[in-house]
Amino acid sequence: MKIFIMGIVASGKTTYAKELTKQMGLPFVELDSVVYHNVDGERIKRTPEEQVQIIHEMDAKGCWVAEGVYRPSYHILLEMADIVIWLDPPLWKRKFRNLSRHVKQMIGVEECAYKPDFQMLRNMYKWTRQFEGDRDELDGILQPYLGKLLVIRDNPVKNQLLVSSILGGTE
Repeated sequence: MKIFIMGIVASGKTTYAKELTKQMGLPFVELDSVVYHNVDGERIKRTPEEQVQIIHEMDAKGCWVAEGVYRPSYHILLEMADIVIWLDPPLWKRKFRNLSRHVKQMIGVEECAYKPDFQMLRNMYKWTRQFEGDRDELDGILQPYLGKLLVIRDNPVKNQLLVSSILGGTE
């Protein structure tokens, strides 16, 4: 089974993907690690071509659960995946989660691969605004994949029964 979990910042992608991988015994791929890598302690962004190559290598290994914000370099995941789960909680919930995550990272309760400073918090809110403005564009990108697209606007854990039935009864 190949599952692509997508959504905007603070939509619950990582939490849900980790839960799903634990339940299904599938490898977990955090797509931020495809985009960025550390070189001498510095976070460096890979080129789109490098990202696509890494995705092909991941796919060649078989089953996976990959999660991330949609990027053009991830478009091939829409083709590769058996199911695409789009987590799309309400805007107010994502805004709250952005702030909550930032506070947890600042006090060391939650780990992150980036520097949790005020600029990163501003970026998270900026990306959230951009997503809302570009929502129609993403809807258009997803149109050809409606047959394997599951949109969850509520808590994905509450929707586990639905997801399990779609994935073949795995609980």
